[in-house]
Amino acid sequence: MMQKNLAPQILVALILGMVAGITIQLVASPDGILQEYLVNGLFHAVGVMFVAMIKMLVVPLIFVSIVHAVCSLKDITQVGRLGVKTFGIFIGNTVLALISAIVITLLIAPGTGANLGHVDQLVRSGQSELPSLLSMIIDVVPVNPFQAVVEGNILQILFIAIITGIAIKKLENHETHSVSNVFSLANSVMMKLIGIVMSVAPYGVFFLTAKLAATLNGSSILSVFSYVLTCLFIMSLWLFVIYPVFIGLVIKRSPMVFIRHTREQVMFALSTASSNASIPITYQTLIEKFKVPEHIAGFTVPLGATINMSGSAIYMTVAAIFVANAWHVDLTLMELVMMSFTTFLLAVATGGIPGGAAVSTGVLLHSMGLPVEAMAIVLATDRITDAGCTVTNVVGNTVAGILCAVGETAPETVEETASEETAAEEKKVAAALQGNQDVC
Repeated sequence: MMQKNLAPQILVALILGMVAGITIQLVASPDGILQEYLVNGLFHAVGVMFVAMIKMLVVPLIFVSIVHAVCSLKDITQVGRLGVKTFGIFIGNTVLALISAIVITLLIAPGTGANLGHVDQLVRSGQSELPSLLSMIIDVVPVNPFQAVVEGNILQILFIAIITGIAIKKLENHETHSVSNVFSLANSVMMKLIGIVMSVAPYGVFFLTAKLAATLNGSSILSVFSYVLTCLFIMSLWLFVIYPVFIGLVIKRSPMVFIRHTREQVMFALSTASSNASIPITYQTLIEKFKVPEHIAGFTVPLGATINMSGSAIYMTVAAIFVANAWHVDLTLMELVMMSFTTFLLAVATGGIPGGAAVSTGVLLHSMGLPVEAMAIVLATDRITDAGCTVTNVVGNTVAGILCAVGETAPETVEETASEETAAEEKKVAAALQGNQDVC
């Protein structure tokens, strides 16, 4: 409930932060007391502390949530065809979202013309030399797991979590049950910690937004809006066009049926900004409204909340291209290819956590040699873009569950079931009437 009440508070904080920042910029001199002690002092300090609190939880939450997801599988040795199909759908969904995000963002070009700074190409070439695809795959396996945790290497932590979950599943039954319970409790604790941190989100968003608005000029602020609108446009395209039309063809119903059945998911995801927190309602939607078998929903939902991240892929892609445009960096074709691969891996490793895509965006910017200080913009607008990101992830998880059920059991909708029940009742009534006529 606390998470639900945060949504309007954060929106108000965002608006008040922008008003406060713009007011300070209009009435205060660039080198005045307000700028020095308020904007660069209080606003900066609280904003940095809030971001640090979120980063503090990322590593343990990703590890715990993934181990918990693997432990939630009933029998890891019997995943077989369903596992291959599920992972194929997850990967295909994320890759298609990534490609569409690159194409549309390059066409819209958010951030072009902004005066946010320049990046020294010589410095950037030394910092942004990306490893080969083979090197990136090899580096997923850590030499020192403790170093991976200390450095916050998300991909390596993901690998450690997966093999840890598999090892737990291979224990004797009573041992597996005990250890799985530990990680289940640990996952619940992490959710509580996220709730505590997000309870101060309105204050963090206010100070981040106020500093942003107090330091950017008019054209730069408009460029930031172009970034946000581009994100929301691409995510809306997937939510209200691509997903409904595709699933409408699969279940042979109007796309509006899909939209209507996922309304509760959309509202819940908007209020929590967490794919993990949306797991129960996604599970309920698949089983009750689309009649997906429980064992399929039980497999796809927890795994999809961690791996099926089409919204995160869109979020990070648009952010990276926006930062490149705003800081006057021309991305080469090879850099776009490497960015795509890195974004895909980070999207998979992000996990269903509030602010996870924003933190992964910081990793992406650093790997590309783009200015990490651009994270101020990404984080200041995160509550808007992350809401759309979460909704896209959550609804995408429902899509994956429906597609996984195809060939196993044909997914139905509530309307179909209701119509079948009505037809059955009509037949019973007709039979009863016929019997009465025979008696007469």
